[in-house]
Amino acid sequence: MRAVFVDANTALRALAERIGPKAVPSLELAFGEPGLAPSALPEKLAGAEIAVIDHTALPIDIARRCGGLAHVVFLGTGARSYMDPEALAELGITVHIIKGYGDTAVAECAIGLLWAAARGFAAMDRAMREGQWLRSEGIQLTGKTLGLVGFGGIAAEVGRLALGCGMKVLAWNRTAKVFAGVEFVPIERLLAESDAVSMHLLLNDATRGFLSRERIAAMRPGAILVNTARGALVDEAAMVGALRSGQLGHAGLDVFEIEPLPAGHVLTTLPNVTLSAHSGFRTPEANEQLIDAAFAHCRRIVEDTGD
Repeated sequence: MRAVFVDANTALRALAERIGPKAVPSLELAFGEPGLAPSALPEKLAGAEIAVIDHTALPIDIARRCGGLAHVVFLGTGARSYMDPEALAELGITVHIIKGYGDTAVAECAIGLLWAAARGFAAMDRAMREGQWLRSEGIQLTGKTLGLVGFGGIAAEVGRLALGCGMKVLAWNRTAKVFAGVEFVPIERLLAESDAVSMHLLLNDATRGFLSRERIAAMRPGAILVNTARGALVDEAAMVGALRSGQLGHAGLDVFEIEPLPAGHVLTTLPNVTLSAHSGFRTPEANEQLIDAAFAHCRRIVEDTGD
């Protein structure tokens, strides 16, 4: 059986070359390169039953041209941002996702963005590089309230870290959850009482635009918004308007509706935004867990097919 890791960066390729042959000795493994255009996938995947995909789109019209492709191992949980799993299933292509590998890494990113937003580190850094001695008055987060929208593995880690820093933690989740020290409340109360709100929902048709104009308006004035989940969970135009008006005091963002973020995008022009290039899950520890899990999927596929 043949697999192609279509968009492996240097770090992930090194891990795949080390882990893959040990995990699945019979698997023929080939590589593409970062930035591969979707239009190049049919040629790159020629003869491959498995595509390992990091962050390359697989439109349905392209998938139809990938003869023999039966499985996509997507490196993360957000496959829907890059492909339509149900439509692919109709073509006989199964999409496998990977959960939990980067919970701690993304949680630490969220906490880092929260602290950067509260203390204005990015603005001070930019000013000092330009020769200005900018002192800004920050927000002391100890004793403040953090609201977690969605409560999976990443949010649980954010809650643990925030509680350890002396914050009060509220959470809203679509299904009932219990976590020591965290109070689960209706979304209306969470938005009204939280000094900072952190997004932790999966993106699907039900959650797209979840943080709407109306919900942003219902947040505590001057609150901090942190998003390390998916950009499309938030009404971007409403967020920009709220940042300009002061309804939102600051946004710490690792994810965006369009990625990579286009040059000159409005978010790059706002002083009360701290930007991170969708890198929250990128740590050596998380990368290793990610590639381990990817080849565990590949091993199960090979074993199920008897190859």
